[in-house]
Amino acid sequence: MLLSRHPRTVYGKAPLREVICQLRFPTILSINTKEPADFQEAIRDIFPRYARREDRVPPQIVGLGSPNPQIKQQPPVPNYNFLSADGLWKLNLSQGFIALSTLHYTGWEEFARQLDKPLAEFIALYKPAYFERVGLRYRNIISREKLGLTGCPWTELLSPAYTGPMADSGLPEENFLGCTTDFQVKLDSSCTAKIHAGPARLKQPNGQPEPEMKFLLDMDLSMGGQLPCTLSAGALETLHAHGEALFEGAVTDVLRSAMEPK
Repeated sequence: MLLSRHPRTVYGKAPLREVICQLRFPTILSINTKEPADFQEAIRDIFPRYARREDRVPPQIVGLGSPNPQIKQQPPVPNYNFLSADGLWKLNLSQGFIALSTLHYTGWEEFARQLDKPLAEFIALYKPAYFERVGLRYRNIISREKLGLTGCPWTELLSPAYTGPMADSGLPEENFLGCTTDFQVKLDSSCTAKIHAGPARLKQPNGQPEPEMKFLLDMDLSMGGQLPCTLSAGALETLHAHGEALFEGAVTDVLRSAMEPK
């Protein structure tokens, strides 16, 4: 079952590596013309650290269909970064989106609280017409070693929808040199999910592959259209609920037990 009705569960050893929320809006050029001092002042108690980077923009092809089409390089776009004092939370603001991310996710309630004030201040200061896309992404990295499951095959830990051919091939897991699953699914009339899943050997800081094979479960949920700003919180709650149902549908009882449900 892709979506599970398993009751909401908090895990002591949840495999979440990163959670990212991004809200895209029609371009607001004033964000580019000057640094967002008023916005910083409004959120400085939560995000006291500031940095700025320049994001590259893909080149534009002009004169397409003419005898002499040309590639025109686009100027970089400022991306303003606001970080919490401990560096565990990061807020990004550019001319086309605002995003919150963390590598220290403890629960949806805390994440929503961290977003509440910056999002409200952004809407009050910049007055976006609407949000074109509201997205919520969960990057899970499952380590059998950390969960005390070394030697347990992935097919016993994750549902067949995410283990693909490994689930019914009859071949040993080590025979698969690659087995990733990528799909997009419509969750309701307005929400979609883009899923990437499969075993992978991640790279260490020195660039060398890690010795342990881990399992990636990357879930990117989104809602598009012209969403009124007043409905953004409700949209995120809906995406979060779908994310929980997807995760519970992906894991087996063996993995649930190892993640230490509270």
